[in-house]
Amino acid sequence: MSAFTKELLKGQSALVTGSSSGIGKAVAKALAAAGAQVAINYIGNEKEAAKVVEEIQREGGSSFPVRADISKEEEVQNMFQQIIQRFGTLDILVNNAGLQQDAFLVDMTLEQWNKVIGVNLTGQFLCSREAVREFLRRGLVPERSSALGKIICISSVHDIIPWSKHINYAASKGGVLLLMKSMSQELAPKKIRVNAVSPGAIKTGINREAWDTKEAETKLLELIPYKRVGEVEDIGKAVVWLASDESDYVNGVTMYVDGGMTCYPGFADNG
Repeated sequence: MSAFTKELLKGQSALVTGSSSGIGKAVAKALAAAGAQVAINYIGNEKEAAKVVEEIQREGGSSFPVRADISKEEEVQNMFQQIIQRFGTLDILVNNAGLQQDAFLVDMTLEQWNKVIGVNLTGQFLCSREAVREFLRRGLVPERSSALGKIICISSVHDIIPWSKHINYAASKGGVLLLMKSMSQELAPKKIRVNAVSPGAIKTGINREAWDTKEAETKLLELIPYKRVGEVEDIGKAVVWLASDESDYVNGVTMYVDGGMTCYPGFADNG
């Protein structure tokens, strides 16, 4: 994060959903390093959320943990009340929380479908709605940001790449793509910027088996033209840029941080 200073997001407050580990944790720490005070949302791992807060505070940042199941309207609204009470307002929302419950189509239960759609898609809607309500209530603060508010939706390369045996996940991320674009179209005239970051293969605990051995990593790299597996910090840097005034003219865009995975490398030799 050496390219970013604490002046970049100074005085701004952010919420990163699902930020007790993985990509969310890296995003939260990157925003804090750029000067934002950050709310760490979690649902089941209170100890890990507290560790993230401690790490941010150790570096001189401001942070606190807030529990909420983002698929539940009442819990989302309560979370936003806590954040506004603590920080005074909210400037940046990062819709990061997501999960997988994988199965073949014929075996997938309605519960598995609804759980993934509820967190990955409905959760982004609920959090975005509350954030926009707060942006509009507060009004523009030009000395903090050129925008009234910023929303960054964390999606996946599977918002455009089909994924067999993961239809609930792929459908949720495809939904995020048009949720983001439709929100941007509606909100840009109000000076609210909405964009997305779609990670490719990133080294996190959820996909450890795909990169944790030499054999697995070699196979995975066949899908990545840049020939390295991504790190969580790659996503943090992209989010900080989208949250800052450096990207003020960027609206309704999905940034694919994937080493070229969406270039479909299987067709490099004529398919």
